[in-house]
Amino acid sequence: MEIINSVAAMTAWSNQRLRAGEVIALVPTMGCLHAGHLSLLRTAADKADVVVVSVFVNPLQFGPHEDFSRYPRPFAADCEAVSANRGNVVFAPEPSAFYPERFQTTVTVHGLTSGLCGASRPGHFDGVTTVVAKLFNIVKPKVAVFGQKDFQQLVVIKAIVRDLNFDIEIIGHPIVREADGLALSSRNRYLSETERQSALCLWQALTSARRAVTHGEIDCHAVLARLRAQISPKI
Repeated sequence: MEIINSVAAMTAWSNQRLRAGEVIALVPTMGCLHAGHLSLLRTAADKADVVVVSVFVNPLQFGPHEDFSRYPRPFAADCEAVSANRGNVVFAPEPSAFYPERFQTTVTVHGLTSGLCGASRPGHFDGVTTVVAKLFNIVKPKVAVFGQKDFQQLVVIKAIVRDLNFDIEIIGHPIVREADGLALSSRNRYLSETERQSALCLWQALTSARRAVTHGEIDCHAVLARLRAQISPKI
């Protein structure tokens, strides 16, 4: 496995692989890799000849009072995990090289980014779409794999691929959960034990709603009431 820090070196590596007729897959991450990320790598490896994993804590997608400075960065462990899970390259550029002085271009998706996570994190998705567009241009993948845990993000990425004519297949990988149902996330380490138990209400409520529908419930209001009853006391 190789570690590449330079944008120019990453593009040169990709061009060489493309000239050899190889298919490149990209797994964009901010590092702090867990089993969910590693499942994306293995899926990417099944779809391509070589897999590039970007490890880049993207400053553009963090708000002014968010956790950019304290976001976990266990880089050595991440590289070991990539190597053990069929990754070929870790692309880890420095922010100053990725966003050089006088950088002034962003990619914006309207509509899809106005609600849900986009409503509470203004500017977040502009940061996501911009970094992903840059990664697509630098790495030149034919396939890119994203987790369905960040479903709004997945839909937004598919929109920029469609609207900007990127010739890339976007694969959405199913959520990977811990044994108790909590979706794996690098930020789970921020949760206290009490908060972690409270977070389970989302999965428990969705499971309960699915069970009700499977057993014949067809009244959407009743299903929503069931969801609210299980989630509201925990938040």
